[in-house]
Amino acid sequence: MQEFDLIHRYFDWAPANPEVALAGGDDAAILAPPPGQHVVIATDMLIAGRHFPESTAPDAIAHKALAVNLSDLAAMGAAPLGFTLSLGLPETNESWLQRFSSGLRAAADRWGCDLVGGDTVRAPQLTLSITVFGSVPAGKAIRRSGARPGDQLAVTGTIGDAALGLMLALGTEHALPDLSRSDRDYLLDRLDRPEPRLSVGQALCGVATAGLDVSDGLLQDLGHMLSASGLSARIDLDAIPLSLAARRWLDAQPAAIDRVLGGGDDYELLLALPPELPLDPAWGLTVIGRLDNVGPVGEIRERGGRPLPGQRGYDHFTEEGA
Repeated sequence: MQEFDLIHRYFDWAPANPEVALAGGDDAAILAPPPGQHVVIATDMLIAGRHFPESTAPDAIAHKALAVNLSDLAAMGAAPLGFTLSLGLPETNESWLQRFSSGLRAAADRWGCDLVGGDTVRAPQLTLSITVFGSVPAGKAIRRSGARPGDQLAVTGTIGDAALGLMLALGTEHALPDLSRSDRDYLLDRLDRPEPRLSVGQALCGVATAGLDVSDGLLQDLGHMLSASGLSARIDLDAIPLSLAARRWLDAQPAAIDRVLGGGDDYELLLALPPELPLDPAWGLTVIGRLDNVGPVGEIRERGGRPLPGQRGYDHFTEEGA
């Protein structure tokens, strides 16, 4: 199959967003963000065998590739406009492409983000790079800097499920706990199909003092916020929200808490919020601590005051992640 046949068959979609003035077909796309909005851009690359097991279903790969980029928009309070896809394929497997294309379109339709262009090439291994474009009210984007002493520290969803799911998917541990099939399926789904918290980010745009998405591990990403804001933090480890599946895993293997806190791939939002702000239950937030300037910049302490040991999150340039 030739390149342009592949593109037209699997990735030639009519845009739905009015902000997309021109989608694929020309040398470049044209976006028209609403008046008074800034354009927000994020990009991420996924490589088979590094970011997801090679056995991952094509539709799940598509879902995750778009979701992890939209999570960056969510972290800044932005609404999606469109995205480009660059796809490196070791072969043109039509069955795989059909499933991937269907999964990508379902995700794009669900989150209101049009495919507006990209590129396809032959590559030694499956490689995907997505760039997303969004809009946010001018001057209101949630940034990593800006948090203040006394701010509440809160996270969406539950933490650590994807890291545990990756352990299941890779089977790298010698003694995985004896989990039920439903727990295993839940953790694997959290790995393969993260949920970008777009509505929460947009609801707290102009309200949250700082934020980011948890992609490289809760403690490492919290460290990024603290460094950018010039603060330290005290957190309550017992308050960190865990799924029932993760709790059952930790009951069997308490040492796995290091994976939960440092494994990454959660794609939940970590937000600093004014201390007096009442939390709307619809946001799905759990307060896990407070920000202060008591310790050195970047220091994270437990509720009792003991500094937590340094946590290494995911790093692309080590042999393994956390």
